[in-house]
Amino acid sequence: MTRASAPAPSQDDFPNAFLDDVLSGLSQPQKSLPCRWFYDARGSALFERITALPEYYLTRTETAILERVAPDLAAMMGPDAVLVEYGAGASVKTRILLDAAKDLRAYVPIDVSEGFLLETADRLRADYPILEVRPVVADFLSEIALPPLSDPAGRRVGFFPGSTVGNLSDADIDRFLRQARRMLGADGRFILGFDRVKPLSVLLPAYDDAQGVTADFNLNLLRRINRELDGDFDLSGFDHEARWNDAASRVEMHLVAHRAQTVRVGGQTFDFSPGETIHTEDSRKFTPERMKALCARAGWSVEALHSDPDEAFSVAVLRPA
Repeated sequence: MTRASAPAPSQDDFPNAFLDDVLSGLSQPQKSLPCRWFYDARGSALFERITALPEYYLTRTETAILERVAPDLAAMMGPDAVLVEYGAGASVKTRILLDAAKDLRAYVPIDVSEGFLLETADRLRADYPILEVRPVVADFLSEIALPPLSDPAGRRVGFFPGSTVGNLSDADIDRFLRQARRMLGADGRFILGFDRVKPLSVLLPAYDDAQGVTADFNLNLLRRINRELDGDFDLSGFDHEARWNDAASRVEMHLVAHRAQTVRVGGQTFDFSPGETIHTEDSRKFTPERMKALCARAGWSVEALHSDPDEAFSVAVLRPA
């Protein structure tokens, strides 16, 4: 195998998507902003800080599972496999798989944050010099084609850790898993991390930490709108809030206006009343039975299910049904 150096696609391929999403979301009766726009360079760095917080159990729990089952996952991949990671970020957990799968042919990280993604890809090339690293700048919910590889490869394996699946609606999960099935092929596999239902005393602090890093991460979305879309949000006029929606089995993140204000974005104005919120993220919590049903609907079956001793988090291995 050879080291790849071809440039990734540019975010210029979708220049108006951010503005369109913001204007549409702020025009709704319940104002909202898609969580995919959290991840500019600063947002990505803040999220990496969140994963190390004591309240944020998800990363350390999933990491322990992956470290325990990495040899089994490497055996499942087989020789010359291509690992495709959706929403790759800093690819921290990926290194567990890269270290275990010594005969991996290529790694394809997909992320919307171009600068952060390319920096991560360069670090991985330096640390794994015989691995072909081919980053793709894209929204993982879009239809994506694998970049060409220098040599023929074996099984394609998707990797979607971190319970990011919990940010998606049932319809988005179905569409995403169907697209992944087409990309990965009839012999493909998919490694999926998901968070499980648990007491609120554990759940809510994970999304509202004592140090305020998650609040900064949430508010950074407004900072990005100001910088990139000529917005004039006064960040001091909004507070971060995490709340539990029992009917939907999810933690919701909101930005709460604590005074009346008018905001301009992209030439349009939006009024806020005191207490009005912008809904920025959902983090759904699943039972194994619910996750299996969602996967089955999209054409996948659960080949293996790995969990921690407390059954707080699970890593599923999916195969085409």
